[in-house]
Amino acid sequence: MKLKYSILLFIFSISTCFSQQYVIKFASIAPEGSTWMNVMKDFDAAVQKESGGRVKFRMYPSGVQGDEKTVIRKIGAGQLHAAGFTGVGMGEIAPKVRILDTPFLIRSADEADNLYQVFDAELQQAFESRGYVLLGWAEVGFVYVFSNSPIQDPDDIKKLKMWVWDGDPVAEISFRALDIKPIPLSFDNVRTSLQTGLINAFYTTPYAAIALQWYTQAKYMVDFPLTCSAGAVLLSKKYFDTMPKDLQDILLRNGRIYMKKLTEAGRLDNKKSLTELKKRGITFTQTNDKQIQEYIAVGTRARRMLVGKLYDEDFMNRVEKAVEDFRKSGKKK
Repeated sequence: MKLKYSILLFIFSISTCFSQQYVIKFASIAPEGSTWMNVMKDFDAAVQKESGGRVKFRMYPSGVQGDEKTVIRKIGAGQLHAAGFTGVGMGEIAPKVRILDTPFLIRSADEADNLYQVFDAELQQAFESRGYVLLGWAEVGFVYVFSNSPIQDPDDIKKLKMWVWDGDPVAEISFRALDIKPIPLSFDNVRTSLQTGLINAFYTTPYAAIALQWYTQAKYMVDFPLTCSAGAVLLSKKYFDTMPKDLQDILLRNGRIYMKKLTEAGRLDNKKSLTELKKRGITFTQTNDKQIQEYIAVGTRARRMLVGKLYDEDFMNRVEKAVEDFRKSGKKK
């Protein structure tokens, strides 16, 4: 009788293990209906189907759970489990990853893909050491400077009331390298501040400029990207470790597949948005070779100013060498 009871208890335990449902509470500042959220819903559908409904996402888009720093606190408290982060949020978790956002480092999609590939394992480890699992890189895209007056050279930026994301050391030091003092504001206060004239310049991707309607408060865009903004979907390692191995594998495999799709879709969105911005009256100011070299020098200076704050000199040198080696190789996708 005792043996029979033990067998039944074992069978019940196995059955419970395989039928348990894991609901991943996921937050993002991306608006509902955006490419970001649409691809995340596809990701959710894929893992639900493959897991037989044993794991799924509960989505909180449009910043309803707060900004990225607030979301990190909620993940730490167990109120949320995962999020789509820009560089600002990733930097709060693993500061060294912010080198990907430093100005004028990455100048093409191929260079971005190469850097993610070369440093993937090292950056994954940086996230894991801080309690997060990387489900996939999800590039935000190339970021441009928008303004109400034309920017013909770096000196013109000094005359602007430039926004900087409050608490973002990369953006702050990048503009300091340009010898300007930007105005720090939270992400959700930018549009109102543009309307009131508190700021008259900002930086974002073309797609975000339209999706957030910030472009309506600008007339010009510098046609040379400031940076290639990194992004990723990160999951609490503590929550991830509660899952059986097969569900972990499903999440990791599909995460890479769908975040690659998101990156590709985002690049296409940004390309289309550049055309759309021209149609909507934004004037693109061109940069000549001399100005480009000045911008590149600013980027180099900014990266060195961040040594010891976000990453060490050895890591910076290895990243810069990887970019330079790739350029010299002439490789492309």
